[in-house]
Amino acid sequence: MILYKGEVYENKEQERLISSLKEDMLSTLENNKTLSYNAVIDACDKLYQRVMNHEFDHIVLPLLDMVNMPYSQFERYAKYFSKEGLLKKIEYELGDLKNGKLELDENNERYYEPLGILFHIAAGNVDLLPAYSVVEGLLVGNINILKLPTGDNGMSIMLLQELIKESPILKDYIYVFDVPSTEIETIKELANMADATIVWGGDMAQKAARTFVDIHSSIISWGHKISFSYVDENVTDEELKALCESVCATNQLFCSSCQGIYLNTDKEEDMKALANRLLPIFAKMSKEMGTLPLTMKAKNTLLTYNEKLEGNMDKVFTKDGVSILIKEDNTLELSYLFQNLWIKPLKKTEIIKVLKPNKNLLQTVSINKGLKEKEEIIGLLAKSGVTRITALGDNSRMLPGESHDGEYALRRYIRVVESIKG
Repeated sequence: MILYKGEVYENKEQERLISSLKEDMLSTLENNKTLSYNAVIDACDKLYQRVMNHEFDHIVLPLLDMVNMPYSQFERYAKYFSKEGLLKKIEYELGDLKNGKLELDENNERYYEPLGILFHIAAGNVDLLPAYSVVEGLLVGNINILKLPTGDNGMSIMLLQELIKESPILKDYIYVFDVPSTEIETIKELANMADATIVWGGDMAQKAARTFVDIHSSIISWGHKISFSYVDENVTDEELKALCESVCATNQLFCSSCQGIYLNTDKEEDMKALANRLLPIFAKMSKEMGTLPLTMKAKNTLLTYNEKLEGNMDKVFTKDGVSILIKEDNTLELSYLFQNLWIKPLKKTEIIKVLKPNKNLLQTVSINKGLKEKEEIIGLLAKSGVTRITALGDNSRMLPGESHDGEYALRRYIRVVESIKG
């Protein structure tokens, strides 16, 4: 489906609509005043209140069931669209610029302008992400073209269409196309209309963008990241339970999801002791939450069986579909996903040496409250390139005003203009 000026069209209309897209967007830039972030926030908050009042349960609940997402988790994501959340975002990310023109001296002033047109290539691992990416562009007045991720379930167009109903002025600032990734020429055409292409995804998505984005346009990347936990022997069972709940809730599909646990040790017996403590907690939480698809449970069984065949019999801990792998190396890597964790040794003195080479991959690390030398370790993690340090279980928690991977999106979607006073 296509969303164009507030109306939904079939995909067969794509070529016709794209042929008029550039002219329509330039007309908006020429004839309309810059979109007010207050107008965008008011529209988002009205829609947020309607969603929280269960007006859209007939759409939302089946989709949540399809992706095994608890409603409580959906509520946390939806809060990003609330007035409270978005006002905090404006405050943190724009600072004094949010107030309009700032005086530099008696003759000169400073203010921001939107980049103009943003082309969003969204990832499909978070259902609200495509719509939220567009909202970020809207907050600072940009026109937004969204390429839906493969397998989008319809929530993005539904949310954005309802947003336009709340504030009809937004219809000139939102265009959504369901363009397959194989249609390179169409994607290139859309990218070349934009001042910047926003790319959500891993290395392949980033590399692909460099092949079709024009030299006169920029690429803003929100790339694939790897997150994990760092603990010592003081970690409590309650903290391990919180960690497992987070892993089971996300099935480790988010950049912030815990992929494994670094233990402040160099002894294998310490890692095995932690695995023996963790496994029953992990299995119980998985059963209670019921978020592990049967297909992934079967896949996990095959993967861990293969690990045992390769001679790691005493380093593979499995129960009821979840698994923990003990590894002697300290290389940062993805897990098998879907409720699989690795445990690796990483002494405090090795943190910088091991993690710093992965600085562009690092995002979230969760640590235990009783971690010895916590302040020093937090400093080492931050110096290595980690951008979020949380309590165990909070890897994927979301707070209004948080950065994207250590950067403020709104700052990247504007130009700061310095001008003589009019």
